[in-house]
Amino acid sequence: MLRFAGVDGNAGLGHNSKLNYIFSHLPFSQLSPIEPMPTLRPDLPDLAAGQPRASGRLGTRALYEQVAEQLRTRILAHTLAPGSWIDEQALAAEYGISRTPLREALKVLAAEGLVTMKLRRGAYVTEVSERDLAEVFHLLALLESDAARVAARKATEEEMTELLAIHDELESAIDDRDRFFAANERFHMRLLEIADNRWRIQVVADLRKVMKLNRRQSLFKQGRLEASLKEHRLIMAALKARNAERVRTLMHDHLDAGREAAALA
Repeated sequence: MLRFAGVDGNAGLGHNSKLNYIFSHLPFSQLSPIEPMPTLRPDLPDLAAGQPRASGRLGTRALYEQVAEQLRTRILAHTLAPGSWIDEQALAAEYGISRTPLREALKVLAAEGLVTMKLRRGAYVTEVSERDLAEVFHLLALLESDAARVAARKATEEEMTELLAIHDELESAIDDRDRFFAANERFHMRLLEIADNRWRIQVVADLRKVMKLNRRQSLFKQGRLEASLKEHRLIMAALKARNAERVRTLMHDHLDAGREAAALA
């Protein structure tokens, strides 16, 4: 039991007075100030937009997560090409950070399949083989076709309107591959969200990151954008009709066609 000078234990200070006494005698002056977490240099370019980063501190996420996001953007944009060695020392200097958060970021990207760690050789941007693509698309076809079937049955009218709006973006982006690619991604991921299986969403998100290492090349294949849009029209029509089994079949065929285009790209 805490006792206070000149105060009997039974007739002591009230509860609040005791707390005030304790806190008034804590040695706060001896505590070291908390140092802020380091951030990337504010003058680094925004790699996603190709523009200078706005001045000021980055968000409150862990530093390695911010670095991972920057590197992910560069990898998917092929600024860091498949198969290329990742120069940790140069990147740490470029970002104005130590190699510790950089290495943590590389571990995150390795778990996503975007980076391959080689013993005593360092980190490399993953090269996707034809077999890799076939396996990724096979899993996507299974997972996303089932998600589309579920979404056809459970989507609310509001959610169906959202899907239709994204589809309209696809229609208007037929002459802009980057816009088409972004709208296509949103459509597929929105279907997964409506189907509402968080484990499936997580697996598909990781598979799509690997697919993106080659995906843009497959969309450049002659006629693939137009064919993909036609497939999406059929999928959207089946969704509106709430024809769950037809949606499942169409989505499976759509991803099979994507696999064939990727293999030939």
